[in-house]
Amino acid sequence: MKNSVNLCTLIEQFGSEKKCREYLEALRWPDTIMCPRCFSGKISRIVKRNQFDCDTCRYQFSVTAGTIFNDSHLPLWKWFLCVYLLCESRKGMSANQLKRVLGLSYKTAWYLCHRIRAAMKEVNPEPLDGVVEIDETYVGGRKHGRRFQGRRDHKECVIGIKQRGGELRFFHAEDVKSGTLAKYIKENVSGDVDVIMTDELPAYPGAIVRAGLEDTPHMTVNHSQGIYVDGDVTTNGIESAFSLLKRGIIGSWHKVSAKHLSAYLDEMTFRFNNRENPYLFRDTLMKLIEAPVLEYKKLTADAA
Repeated sequence: MKNSVNLCTLIEQFGSEKKCREYLEALRWPDTIMCPRCFSGKISRIVKRNQFDCDTCRYQFSVTAGTIFNDSHLPLWKWFLCVYLLCESRKGMSANQLKRVLGLSYKTAWYLCHRIRAAMKEVNPEPLDGVVEIDETYVGGRKHGRRFQGRRDHKECVIGIKQRGGELRFFHAEDVKSGTLAKYIKENVSGDVDVIMTDELPAYPGAIVRAGLEDTPHMTVNHSQGIYVDGDVTTNGIESAFSLLKRGIIGSWHKVSAKHLSAYLDEMTFRFNNRENPYLFRDTLMKLIEAPVLEYKKLTADAA
């Protein structure tokens, strides 16, 4: 199913629990229904209970067993609608808005959004190469008073790395010191990258060396002098991504806690990297099927 369908078409195709279950079955078991415990293909269907019975180990299970949908009392068609809305909302959608749109409690809408965000998290993505832009920004509410003027220590730092014409990475970082930057560069930038472009922050040259990319060309633009483009040298790509992130925080989410900032960054990067994917809705459902279950008590536990 293509993500370009409109909301009316989505409701027509997945407006009942039966239709949603059939679609999840086709995604999870495209060839043969298999027992999630012993992986046997000898399965009997228990129609009245929407379950299956394994003829080998006698384990009874449903299409949602072992998935992020498991133990949810929310109808699957509401799950589908929420996935669609988060995929379609370029700047994200708040739990409060989903509460109003889907007729949920705020707690249910909030938990629902975070389970979908957890599934959107990319695992072991390919390193970025070609022309790579790196920049940093700060997000968080304003604090008033003379002691906060010109200071950022009350805000949260986000490091952005973007391959020109390619994928994006956002990270919630403790700081923008050389060692911190080096860690994210080493983990996300290919060893044979063509060139790295940054602003004039003094920490970048040392970070690139510490990341093992000392032979990689490093070009900078001096933002403090009002220079944002110097021929092909620019960080406008990653800055545009930062602009989208900040519009999401200000216009959609309104407030993002430091504890959950990484989850919102995962959502934003996943949606950005799949902006041309015509099968985004289907692929997001696949990630929900494959992702580990996120328990509410873990989500609300105090940050370490």
